[in-house]
Amino acid sequence: MTHGETPSADVVPPEATLLIIGSGPAGVSAARSYADSGGPGTVLIVTADADRPYQRPPLSKEMLAGEQPVHPQPIEEEGLPEQVSLLLGTEVTAVDRSARTVLCRTSEGMRSIRYSQLVMALGSRPKPLPGVEDGARVHLLRSLRQAGALAEAAAGARSAVVVGSGFIGCEAAASLAARGVRTTMVTPEPTPQAARLGEKAGAHVADWLRGAGVRVLAGTQVEAVRAPCTVRLDDGTEIPADLVLAAVGVEQNGEVPDAAGFPTEEGRVLVDEQLRAGAAEWAAGDLAEARHAVAGRRLAVEHWGDALSMGEIAGHNAAAALTRGAEPRAWDAVPGFWSVIGDRTLKYAAWGDGYSTAHPVEHDDGFTVWYADAEGVLVGVLTHQADEDYERGSELIERRSTVEEALRGG
Repeated sequence: MTHGETPSADVVPPEATLLIIGSGPAGVSAARSYADSGGPGTVLIVTADADRPYQRPPLSKEMLAGEQPVHPQPIEEEGLPEQVSLLLGTEVTAVDRSARTVLCRTSEGMRSIRYSQLVMALGSRPKPLPGVEDGARVHLLRSLRQAGALAEAAAGARSAVVVGSGFIGCEAAASLAARGVRTTMVTPEPTPQAARLGEKAGAHVADWLRGAGVRVLAGTQVEAVRAPCTVRLDDGTEIPADLVLAAVGVEQNGEVPDAAGFPTEEGRVLVDEQLRAGAAEWAAGDLAEARHAVAGRRLAVEHWGDALSMGEIAGHNAAAALTRGAEPRAWDAVPGFWSVIGDRTLKYAAWGDGYSTAHPVEHDDGFTVWYADAEGVLVGVLTHQADEDYERGSELIERRSTVEEALRGG
């Protein structure tokens, strides 16, 4: 089998030195890191996705806005290493830890694959919207296929309702409005992202959305979606639309690890600082709840960049377990992400598990919000048009500096 070739079901390899479940950023990064760290033997990425590994951030932005075709953009432009193969359209249904074997469902039937090391990077899936009638047209956005269906519907739509004000919801609402679709966002929060970022930052995001042409209905619940496409709110208001996008969060694909006996909590695999889940198993990305080497506690993150970082660590450590002289690495980077909402960019770095106080600072053309815990220790920073604060903030968070030091500019 040559590099880049996708094995078919009838030639599924019976074993792989490193088996990776999932072809998202964590899985692809693990494969690259394993090879770069001198990991021996063969690497096989098994994924239920029908498409080769692709970037997801453009799905809710350029592709939905109609600025780019809905086409897979490779996660790695240079391609996967020579020793890595892909098995697409294949669902892992079970992991046998004692036999170091996974059971897969392919189009040709069930297949078994042995592994020496296993990286679980199954990611997450969108939560369904409650109260949707049978036959109602409600879109979700996570995969390339879902993005294609949404973009196709948007191309012929005059109106849309986006349910949820997380980052996917905010990005998608701005993108739909940019392509001329009359867009309404419905959110139970007082302002978009209020729970995560605070009401001051949420007010900025709401202003950006309104400026982009989005009608924001805050503090409002969706009671039901009636077929074919009418949204009923908790105050009895009904909004007819040509399309509805549910962006109400994600849930982890943790059923297989849980059934295999890995320690899990709310669908996430509990791992140590090295992302180890078992004697020969690792977990990375959305699926993992990992002890952070600097924070000193377990953290769960759902960001693209962090999935890349965690995959790199898991792949390196899987290689280190099979080679002499390679030292294992710990997860120690401050989590964070960027979000592009219309023509505005937010940059966020934080432990991500809450804060006690928020300290907003307005600039001439942007703002910074510093977040602190109950003891006044800095736990997060959010910026718009303040890159210096973003870079400095990540360093201050890692040093466990005080919020007073951050506000002083020290």
